[in-house]
Amino acid sequence: MRRKRKIRNLYLRDDDWIVDESSLKTVSILGRLWAMKSSPMHLRNILDKELRIMHRFRDHPRIVNASNTLHLQTKPYECYTIYMEYASKGNLDKMIYGSRSRSQQIPESLVRRAARMILEGLVALHSHGYVHCDLKPSNVLLFPSTNPGEPWDLKLADFGSSKEPDSEYGSMSVGTAEYLPPESFAPNRLIMDPDLDIYALGCVVYEMFGAIPIPEPFDEFYEWKLRGRDVSPEARDFLRRCRDIHPRRPTAADLLNHPFITGRLPSPTTEEDKDISRSLIPSVSKLRLS
Repeated sequence: MRRKRKIRNLYLRDDDWIVDESSLKTVSILGRLWAMKSSPMHLRNILDKELRIMHRFRDHPRIVNASNTLHLQTKPYECYTIYMEYASKGNLDKMIYGSRSRSQQIPESLVRRAARMILEGLVALHSHGYVHCDLKPSNVLLFPSTNPGEPWDLKLADFGSSKEPDSEYGSMSVGTAEYLPPESFAPNRLIMDPDLDIYALGCVVYEMFGAIPIPEPFDEFYEWKLRGRDVSPEARDFLRRCRDIHPRRPTAADLLNHPFITGRLPSPTTEEDKDISRSLIPSVSKLRLS
């Protein structure tokens, strides 16, 4: 039996709004690597929405690119598929927990770099009326950097839960509990505006610094606890602003000008930081292209 969860008086099956990661496959088309994402027939509308959003921001450096159309696949079973650019360096979640398995801290300069790139993607979405609604490390993909010498570039992905301009709330997903702000759990309130993504960004930055989510007693809300690590005053202020009370959170455009992001302090990415970053990302096996 599928487990159900209750959030804001809305009942959803855990898999109603998620395309299982096992459906992601790497394929080669005309010598180029793509990630093929498939969805059951009854969830076509979610894959359709993902494709629409990726097309709306086609070629934006912080949004994952995709093929032109939705494809019907009949073997080994009927499903719909889309083809997305292949993230050869994995995702942010794997980098974060790769660092923990090696007992390494992600340098603050790399946390800042990741936060800046995520903000650039959010600025693009929010300025056109979109809200990601499920921002978390596994939905942030890593690609080889377009800047020589830099470790990686980030792009936002997985828009199945996203809010489109003028869309109705009734058919929307609710994101992932650990990254949802407190107001999301208020009775009969469904707030899906850019504030949702800003709060989630604060959680992602906390997670990069090594924090863990702690469930609040008698509630579905999570609090992120950072212990045993000192971060700069600029980073702490950035986190405080991201996680401020709704609706006092700054916009993504405002946060791009925050001292933590602009990099006045601490120092820019060092060669040592880049070496650490490379060590945290699993090497990709060579693939034989057909």
